[in-house]
Amino acid sequence: MTDVTQRNRTENPEAEKGAPDVQPRSRPSVTKRGGGDPASRGRTTIADGVVEKIAGLAARDVLGVHAMGSGLSRTFGAVRDRVPGGAKSVTRGVKAEVGEVQTALDLEIVVDYGVSITEVAGAVRENVISAVERMTGLEVVEVNIAVSDVKLPEEEEEGETETRLQ
Repeated sequence: MTDVTQRNRTENPEAEKGAPDVQPRSRPSVTKRGGGDPASRGRTTIADGVVEKIAGLAARDVLGVHAMGSGLSRTFGAVRDRVPGGAKSVTRGVKAEVGEVQTALDLEIVVDYGVSITEVAGAVRENVISAVERMTGLEVVEVNIAVSDVKLPEEEEEGETETRLQ
């Protein structure tokens, strides 16, 4: 027997029982490629619709925002929402332009009567910028807000009118 075989049999009692004489392997060394930052190992693209959804939800969270979009888009949206299987559009009133590292947003909102439009617009801008930058990592370069209407207290909600069938 060779010295290695003898040493294995004395160190490993299984070798005495006819087990194959196997040398333990050392693990292969792993070398890092492409630097240590995993974020630099590929490309992430974010669709305009993703940013629009985030911005739409963030804008709706602000107190004083009654609805999003122009009167016409809200009317079509109300009809679409009534269709079975139709989902409520969170992107209504939101348009995003997304680049590789920056984004710009245009929002169209309806505010409740009695609120300060400048304060609501500022709060919407702040909330949208915070949400989009936190979730996407994109820099928001501008948020343009157009107030298209004011919801008066005595106005009926879209979809509140009941149709009478005779």
